[in-house]
Amino acid sequence: MGDGSARMPRPPASQPARAAPIQAPPKIRARWPEARHYAALDLGTNNCRLLIARPQGGGFTVVDAFSRIVRLGEGLASTGRLSDAAIERTIAALRICADKLRRRHVALARSVATEACRQAANGAEFIERVYRETGIVLDIITAEEEARLAVLGCHALLEPGDGPALVFDIGGGSTELVLVEGGGDDGETLPRIIDWHSAPWGVVSLTEARGIAPDADAAAREAGYARMRESVAEAFAPFVARLPAINGNRRLLGTSGTVTTLASVHLGLSSYDRSAIDGLIVPVASMRSVSRRIAGLDMAGRSAVPCIGSERADLVVAGCAILETIMDLWPAERLGIADRGIREGILRHLMGSRAQ
Repeated sequence: MGDGSARMPRPPASQPARAAPIQAPPKIRARWPEARHYAALDLGTNNCRLLIARPQGGGFTVVDAFSRIVRLGEGLASTGRLSDAAIERTIAALRICADKLRRRHVALARSVATEACRQAANGAEFIERVYRETGIVLDIITAEEEARLAVLGCHALLEPGDGPALVFDIGGGSTELVLVEGGGDDGETLPRIIDWHSAPWGVVSLTEARGIAPDADAAAREAGYARMRESVAEAFAPFVARLPAINGNRRLLGTSGTVTTLASVHLGLSSYDRSAIDGLIVPVASMRSVSRRIAGLDMAGRSAVPCIGSERADLVVAGCAILETIMDLWPAERLGIADRGIREGILRHLMGSRAQ
């Protein structure tokens, strides 16, 4: 690619993980002894995502998928509760997921909920309603397990190399930073987690708390973006203080809608193409340039950018601020992009558990 991007030879998402420092998740549910189809559902602060797969060889093949922006955490920062409108949107999406699970005869599944349900005063009430109306049992996982599952799902895309690497997941309600060691050489051996940190800023929570007015002029947008970055840097400070001194090349891998969207803008794609994004390696300088360009646009300008559009235009600036701050604290030359994460991590665990 003439823009400085590269494709790393990447193992497919279906490759198995053999070393497993991650604790087995609780509450795995099976309906019959030998599972044909497995499912992983990740309900985040902003998105509802489902993957259904069947074992194939030593890995798996995806047979069905679903993704919808539900904005479950909308308004949570100001009220401390999941709103009625957000709950209705989310349950509508989960009904579609439940129908897919039934039609695909899924025998073994795990469904998880993250930051919005961890923080909301009515999170447990919401989980109970989901079960009553859809039959889906959501486990509210800790930030630590969220970080570990993300690593398990995307570690195969780490560039080969020595020394620690930083894996991050920019979510809707939080951002997870995971410092790992090893991995990336064969795409199968799991890296060892050295340290991790969860910051309470994701694209939804940061936008709601530090958002820039839609009618702000260029100077106000620049000042607002700086405030966002300051807030994120403050939240990352305890982790930064623990980071070891690194000599040599730093490896950096990101998984989230933010990095996949900005990588799409970097490539100039007219519409999102997972095959072009998953496993892409982009110069950090290029991602920083894209982030600043997008952050400088007004709402109409962001909405007009392919792969952002009106659905992401209000949240993408917060994502840019978080990404730039991560690139500051871990000054790597290249950024690996992963369109895989928690769901793939869950599937690896489910299939690994059944193989034992």
